[in-house]
Amino acid sequence: MLVVMKAQATPEQIQAVCDAIAQLGFRAHPLPGAQRTAIGITGNQGEVERGNLEALPGVAEVIRVTKPYKLASRDVKEEDTVIRFAGTDAALGGNGLAAIAGPCSIESREQAFAIAEKIAAAGAQFFRGGAYKPRTSPYSFQGLGLDALKIMAEIRDQFGLRIVTEAIDSETLDLVAEWADVIQIGARNMQNFSLLKRAGRLRKPVLIKRGLSATLEEFLMAAEYVMSEGNYQVSLCERGVRTFSDHARNTLDLSVIPAIRRVSHLPILVDPSHGTGRRDSVLPMARAAVAAGADGILVEVHHQPEKALSDGPQSIYPDQFARMMDDLAQIAPVVGRRLARGIRVETPVAEHA
Repeated sequence: MLVVMKAQATPEQIQAVCDAIAQLGFRAHPLPGAQRTAIGITGNQGEVERGNLEALPGVAEVIRVTKPYKLASRDVKEEDTVIRFAGTDAALGGNGLAAIAGPCSIESREQAFAIAEKIAAAGAQFFRGGAYKPRTSPYSFQGLGLDALKIMAEIRDQFGLRIVTEAIDSETLDLVAEWADVIQIGARNMQNFSLLKRAGRLRKPVLIKRGLSATLEEFLMAAEYVMSEGNYQVSLCERGVRTFSDHARNTLDLSVIPAIRRVSHLPILVDPSHGTGRRDSVLPMARAAVAAGADGILVEVHHQPEKALSDGPQSIYPDQFARMMDDLAQIAPVVGRRLARGIRVETPVAEHA
């Protein structure tokens, strides 16, 4: 169910409706929009009695939301969600395109800083790097853990890049939330519902990658798990699905971009590195993703990919990343977007000893 408030509804009236929903034993989710506030209702097993809610001051109407992903649906919030970061113009969603880049894994301080310097100079706003790596083989490099998080915090302080990194379980989730700016939920954990719910209680921006064979509805339901706990700073990332194709690591499903934008207000990014698994395919697919309406690109960049401890074949060189940024800057205006570049932050978001 959805309570639509009148445009002139006061904060007190909005709170009164939330209180009334809570008294019914349900959960209220106020979602401010440009013209009005809508209040989503979750926790109800059936139809909510509309009469009492419609009679409250400031209420315009109470409507039924038929989609299972209620809070992620445009029925609840027509305007696109934009996730902003204090002290910077970087954002996920909105008119600008987000450029997220960095190595698959943080291997050393020297490696991470060498890459960060190059991508910052090319105009990236976000630095991605793996601190905890869920690998197919238990004998593969698993990441530097807390040391990697500390290295990325230094990168944020020096280059002004927001930090995106993956949490793989409840233990690492708390550490990632403490040190990073965006919590990434990887494809393997897209349906780890307990992890999604815990991420929803942390009130930190969350980036959810699509599962290896997830449908659009399953993808959005993963976001719903986070949002149902009260965290509405959620973005999505298409990273390829598993098909019969043998010419790429995965099949990058660019058709999901307009499909999601049609039914959901959440930002949708694309990861052409995991989506193809091939360095020579990353740039063409990045260009295609922006042309298809993606809100940003997430790519793996390494200055020595032949020596990378993980995902070297799909990591592009820094000069290729710079060329990609130039290409995207030309494509963006064609689809009514812009690529903000060269953003710096003078004061870090958080200080750590």
